[in-house]
Amino acid sequence: MTHPSRSGGQILVDALRIHGVDTAFGVPGESYLDVLDALHDSHIDFIVNRQEGGAAFMAEAYGKMTGKPGICFVTRGPGATNAAIGVHTAYQDSTPLILFIGQVGLDFMDREAFQEIDYRRMYGQMAKWVTQIDRAERIPEYIARAFQVATSGRPGPVVLALPEDMLVAQAAVADTGAYQPVQASPAAAQIAQLRAMLAEAQRPLLLLGGATWNAQACADVRRFAEANALPVACAFRFQDLFDNAHPQYIGDVGIGINPQLAARVREADLIIAFGPRLGEMTTSGYSLIAAPVPRQRLVHIHPDPQELGSVYQAALMIASGAPQAASMLATMAPVDAGAWRHTAAEGRAELAAWQRQPPIFQDGAAPLDLWQLVQELQAAVPADAIITNGAGNYATWAHRFFSYGLLRTQLAPTSGAMGYGVPAGIAAKLVDRTRTVITFAGDGEFMMNGQELATAVQYQAGVVIIVFNNSMFGTIRMHQEKTYPGRVSGTTLHNPDFAALALAYGAAGEVVTTTAQFGPALARALAHTREQSLPALIELRYDGNLITPGATLETIRQQAARARA
Repeated sequence: MTHPSRSGGQILVDALRIHGVDTAFGVPGESYLDVLDALHDSHIDFIVNRQEGGAAFMAEAYGKMTGKPGICFVTRGPGATNAAIGVHTAYQDSTPLILFIGQVGLDFMDREAFQEIDYRRMYGQMAKWVTQIDRAERIPEYIARAFQVATSGRPGPVVLALPEDMLVAQAAVADTGAYQPVQASPAAAQIAQLRAMLAEAQRPLLLLGGATWNAQACADVRRFAEANALPVACAFRFQDLFDNAHPQYIGDVGIGINPQLAARVREADLIIAFGPRLGEMTTSGYSLIAAPVPRQRLVHIHPDPQELGSVYQAALMIASGAPQAASMLATMAPVDAGAWRHTAAEGRAELAAWQRQPPIFQDGAAPLDLWQLVQELQAAVPADAIITNGAGNYATWAHRFFSYGLLRTQLAPTSGAMGYGVPAGIAAKLVDRTRTVITFAGDGEFMMNGQELATAVQYQAGVVIIVFNNSMFGTIRMHQEKTYPGRVSGTTLHNPDFAALALAYGAAGEVVTTTAQFGPALARALAHTREQSLPALIELRYDGNLITPGATLETIRQQAARARA
């Protein structure tokens, strides 16, 4: 069979269509002009971003939302280095992503040509696979492998460098078929062993997290938890894997954990860790679950066999994707849960107490009650609303007080990357325009990728962005006061008028300084996104002393000063 001759760029774009790509994100560069030309007639939506970090974050959020690899195109050198933050986030968050980088021509290679970087060395530790396509006729093979690697086992990022002269070269080559993700499944004997361990337990806990989940897997794990009366917690920033309103949900195991939930994790005699890597944030610095040999009996289910046993020597290690293991657990014969049947209700009561209005707002002295704002937001948005955020103390208000329901209602980086929330919110809206999308962003967080508001306006992505403006890098200030009380250095911010900035981009913008102003402002913002299909921003100006739900900066400073005295 003969095949028509095509340019490398055309072969690549044809391959993307075969693998089901409908959207790509990026910043254009002269290093991949042939790809841009091929995209012109491809029916793939190419979302033009304002900075490569925003593009990579949007591709990562797309990967989280859909389970398909997010596609990102950037140019060589500066474009590639800007995009690195999204690749690192995809790696730590186990998100499928493929980053395409325009590269210098093969005839200029290894001369430190203009903007040349060896991407194998640069990305080697933060991607599942990094390579360069040197011959146009091998593009279908490389693209098929990239999709396979990005989605199989523990999902993650793949980086492909595209030499400029390779993209314009002509080749007559056949296309491949579409990729097929591969996941392992538990053996029947492993499920039997898990059941036996559960039957012997007195204080079991089910901890959910990680990647490869879909709606059916969430439904199956709920059946397993209900049949065995298990208390259920979710790992750091995976709170949408289990309905937070369910009577067996007892909270999230992450930064700022409920001390009573932390005690339950420590005192459990069996932890079924289904999906999470059990990293530093979920284990409170490897203290809730001791490494390498936990005090608790540990069942660890994870899609990557190389993760199993790498930190924790679990009593039972099962290499499996979430859907495969969940379907088997759902049909497992339940055990006698008499010994622990009461624990879910107890944990649920502790969670309810933990989510009550914090004492810092109970005297009514603060003009802007952030707890009350979350209550009003919860009441105003539908159950399938998507909440996105990046990194910062402001995210505590979303994590601790917002109740997540359906899968993929929470998009937040377990890598702790600042600048994620705004691009993620825009990407989520582009993936599903019928859903309400709310972005929580600190003032420092917003300024890192706030320019993507221009992208939201251009593509009519009606996301509501709530900016928490306390004029500081709050998390760092908090740690600074704990360690060097009263010695403020490098954490104060002078900010623009965020509402006016939103208006300049073509979005709606309002400033809120009191609790009473928030509800009407939110209603106007939601109406604007629905009616105009354009973003809206609400800037919250509040006292930076209100740094966490549990303590003010003044209290933290005083406690630290007394400890040093």
